[in-house]
Amino acid sequence: MAKRAALLSALILLGLTAACQDATSVQPAAGTPLETRPPNAADQRPAFAGQTRAPGVSAKVAFKVTVLATGLKLPWAVEPLPDGALLVTEKVGTMRIVSAAGKVGPPLAGLPAVDARAQGGLLDVALSPAFSTDRQLYWTFTEPRGGGLNGTSLARGVLSADRTRVEQVKVILRSLPAFDGVLHFGSRLAFGPDGKLYMTLGERSNAEMRPYAQRPDSHLGKVLRVNTDGTPPADNPLVGQPGARPEIWSLGHRNVQAAAFDPQGRLWVAEMGTQGGDELNLIGKGKNYGWPLVAYGEEYSGQPIAGSVTDRPGFEQPVYYWDPVIAPSGAQFYTGKAFPAWQGSLFIGALRERRLVRLVIQNDRVVGEEHLLADREQRIRDVKQGPDGALYVVTDQSKGELWKISPR
Repeated sequence: MAKRAALLSALILLGLTAACQDATSVQPAAGTPLETRPPNAADQRPAFAGQTRAPGVSAKVAFKVTVLATGLKLPWAVEPLPDGALLVTEKVGTMRIVSAAGKVGPPLAGLPAVDARAQGGLLDVALSPAFSTDRQLYWTFTEPRGGGLNGTSLARGVLSADRTRVEQVKVILRSLPAFDGVLHFGSRLAFGPDGKLYMTLGERSNAEMRPYAQRPDSHLGKVLRVNTDGTPPADNPLVGQPGARPEIWSLGHRNVQAAAFDPQGRLWVAEMGTQGGDELNLIGKGKNYGWPLVAYGEEYSGQPIAGSVTDRPGFEQPVYYWDPVIAPSGAQFYTGKAFPAWQGSLFIGALRERRLVRLVIQNDRVVGEEHLLADREQRIRDVKQGPDGALYVVTDQSKGELWKISPR
């Protein structure tokens, strides 16, 4: 009877918190992992304590969710503008500005065509560090390359003064090799404190493409670092190596759709693994993160990943991994004043698990995990912090939504 009463109390509390959009949730006992489902790769073991299944935590933050906009066409990225408006990309090939009050503008004119099949389309967007004066935008998209081939490309343009079009559009980087496929394009963009633009790329998924993640003559399965004109900085790790792509910053990635710099100026990425192999990685210059030679998880068929082990000399271990997976997309280290209890937390959108994940990181280790907005059951594609300290989220649906998360 005592157990049934406790369960009833927990369900009542869960219902109350969901109704008021409060981050407070029923908490496991201290030190108990938030994830309790069986892992997909049950025979695998973490390389160090705390590498997976972090304890469930709660910052006990009360917040409200305002739906600013609906009917967006598969939104992929949200980028807050300095005046409080929001730039939203739609995978179908359009980019719109949504006012702070939620008025959805028409598609911006001037954008190049995209290949929007399956996982392709118009992807991420980032503002120039000097956007307030130069109005420059950078975005990634799946570019048709002719003959059925395509690839992730990086473009630059200037938002017109009346905010109706993008002008002076130029493709400044084309990932190579091109491929006839529709999966694993990446990609996230993030400007670092060094003023360089970091761009993440998938390895295109198909079995014959996986080895490219390890090949220095390919952009695929890499994090790239470029100047604002798309050229490689002279201090990139592979500059001067014969046959190597000089834009490469790190290698051995599967499909990175989440990237953010922490308050110390370091780049973190969350990448989609196979079944049971999503990873959080702290990126270092020239480091190799293993895929497909080193990985957690298993194939979607349930079979082991051919030729892969969970640890191998010379390869980086993930700081954290999820098994079962969350399908991470979009990331933001919170630094605002609106939610003091969240400062320093890493927020990650979860497509498969349909929630917003908050990670507490101490000494480069994940020491706590909290899941928010699960009651809304929406695939969260991106999360960004606005100049007001609120968090802005877009959902991955044919009629997607833009949410504002602010204090109650």
